[in-house]
Amino acid sequence: MTQIDQAVAIREGEELDVAAVDRFMKQALPDLIGEPSIKQYPGGASNLTYQVDYGDRSFVLRRPPFGKIAKSAHDMLREARVMKALKPVYPYVPDIIAICDDHSVLGADFYVMERLKGIILRQDFPKGFELGEEDTRKLCLNVIDKLVDLHRVDPEAAGLDHLGKGAGYVKRQITGWSDRFRKARTDDVGDFEKVMAWLDRKMPDDVAQVVIHNDFRFDNVVLNPDNPFEVIGVLDWEMATIGDPLMDLGNSLAYWVQADDEGPFQMLRRQPTHRPGMLTRQEVVDYYLEKSGLSVERFDYYEIYGLFRLAVIIQQIYYRFYHGQTKDKRFAAFGHAANYLEKRCLKLIEASDL
Repeated sequence: MTQIDQAVAIREGEELDVAAVDRFMKQALPDLIGEPSIKQYPGGASNLTYQVDYGDRSFVLRRPPFGKIAKSAHDMLREARVMKALKPVYPYVPDIIAICDDHSVLGADFYVMERLKGIILRQDFPKGFELGEEDTRKLCLNVIDKLVDLHRVDPEAAGLDHLGKGAGYVKRQITGWSDRFRKARTDDVGDFEKVMAWLDRKMPDDVAQVVIHNDFRFDNVVLNPDNPFEVIGVLDWEMATIGDPLMDLGNSLAYWVQADDEGPFQMLRRQPTHRPGMLTRQEVVDYYLEKSGLSVERFDYYEIYGLFRLAVIIQQIYYRFYHGQTKDKRFAAFGHAANYLEKRCLKLIEASDL
């Protein structure tokens, strides 16, 4: 089925040692036969994701990007362990096949998981995938439901309560992301000081301590190809932790570009949230609050935080490109994107009555 998400040829400079992958895979799964075929998933600007095929048996390998990276970033071992712990209580997590902390294999930590063969909605609907307005809304609600379900997971029952640092999650995020931005700033990008000062000044208390994904988007959700309303998987658990659910929702809405947004924001769109039938950001907030039982008078803070955090992520990637640590041309315009997000944050701050 052409709608099923497919890997493509590997980008230059991001090739894997096929023989090393083969040796590792056959140690983990001795019944594998033949040589592996390896391709790469084109999406994502952080960790690298590959499809490893042995005939009709298909797996996914995740590793950090090549080049110098922050010591605490791209922790593959942590991501795999979080997924293993979550799987029994949140069935949308793919099974972990094997974990490797031996850098002599591929030069970095990595893990292998099952491949969930399904539809992933990236910037636009895939060819042949068409839904009317009513069905698009149904799909949208089903995806949001999975975020609500995640936030209902009992961290202690999942054995993940150790990930949390207790009260003060909001404060830690504002302090941490502000520090990361200052360290990653380049000369051609604004300083975000007014944004960071506002976020620090208007900081709310945590509303709860729950399991959060921290990157919940349509392109991290896998749909059943035989029933596209059914979510069969949630991917990319690198930043999952215990934290504030409204901060998690704010992170998701930073990527939620709707049909009436201005042109520069439309250029950042990575998921089909502009389609007729998709909820607006305000509708997402209202629906989430109704389903979760949480309440908040104004969502402004969480929306602005999400946009700022996205700007920092973009700027960290752009820093690597700016200093020649990666040659991926997709990142060349990320500095312009960070500048736009600063202007968007300032405009929302000006309009806010918090």
